[in-house]
Amino acid sequence: MTDSSLDLASGIAAFESRHFNTAYPLLKPLAEAGDTEAEYRVAIMYQNGLGMVANMEAAFKYMQNAAEKDHPLAQHGLGFMYMKGEGVEVNGPEAEKWFLKAAQQGQQGSYTTLAMMYLEGEGVAKDLDKAREYFSKGGFDPDEFIK
Repeated sequence: MTDSSLDLASGIAAFESRHFNTAYPLLKPLAEAGDTEAEYRVAIMYQNGLGMVANMEAAFKYMQNAAEKDHPLAQHGLGFMYMKGEGVEVNGPEAEKWFLKAAQQGQQGSYTTLAMMYLEGEGVAKDLDKAREYFSKGGFDPDEFIK
């Protein structure tokens, strides 16, 4: 096992154990070097102020890098950042694009988020037909949400 793969495994273990002060120094250099898993976790730490002061601009940078490399959780996270305007201007069409990418890779929660966007008209024009479609794709009965 190489030093970088050992650092990644140790950093992920520390992250998952919520030892962010240990995870960050292991993962940050790997994220800087372009490791997708490290980028995603560093983004989460910056976004939520885990072991540091929150920094939305840095969170967006790392989340975007991981999302562009087809990391499904990062794609969902990037969609959320565009939807809520975290580290970037609110942009409904970009949020939708990233949620769809994540959903197509198996992130069922992304379909549900899309359904809620269309149900409430958050960042997109309110569209109950699209809301129904995405609730169904997310595994929910649309009639539970749309009366």
